[in-house]
Amino acid sequence: MRLDHLSYACTTAEIADVIQRIGGDLGATFIDGGRHPSFGTRNFILPLANGCYVEVVSALDHPAAEKAPFGRAVAQAAADGGGWFSWVVAVDDISPVEERLGRAARAGHRIRPDGVELRWKQLGVLNVMEDPQLPFFVEWSCTGTEHPSSGGSAVSIARIEMNGEADAIGDWLGTGMENPLDGIAVEWVESDAPGLAGVWFDTPHGFVRID
Repeated sequence: MRLDHLSYACTTAEIADVIQRIGGDLGATFIDGGRHPSFGTRNFILPLANGCYVEVVSALDHPAAEKAPFGRAVAQAAADGGGWFSWVVAVDDISPVEERLGRAARAGHRIRPDGVELRWKQLGVLNVMEDPQLPFFVEWSCTGTEHPSSGGSAVSIARIEMNGEADAIGDWLGTGMENPLDGIAVEWVESDAPGLAGVWFDTPHGFVRID
């Protein structure tokens, strides 16, 4: 289990400004990630070091965004003011997670602007809607060169600030909260809402916090 990516939600009207602001602060450039037809969303990707990435995601004016849990969650997060929306952990095999949580993962796919189709399974988005401190799980079907972190920059995630309950998150992960994310530190803070409160990045020009 490892940290796969962090999601930042905003409206479609705001997405250009958001990727310019975050990219400018980090000294890195986002790339167009394409649309998620089954979820009614689209994203821009910032590949990072160590197999992680950041996505800025928005809900489209599309029926799927009203039906799919992920589309609804993104739309709700944006309506509530946007910002850090979720954190996602990758597993090599999602079957044990399905068995432990008692439900099936949902298949997802998107086509990048270069025509490459990415496929994955994800589980736990409904829980994120109910309890934003929890991550959801993803199992990728693509190879390493197709993973959204491919070609990652010199920027890496140093630590994440989390407003939540360590025991509850550890139980959800099934691993506890002792170094569950391959060395990425979790700092427990108090903020106005549960979930990700901020993220510290290690960049060539120093540490940068994005809230």
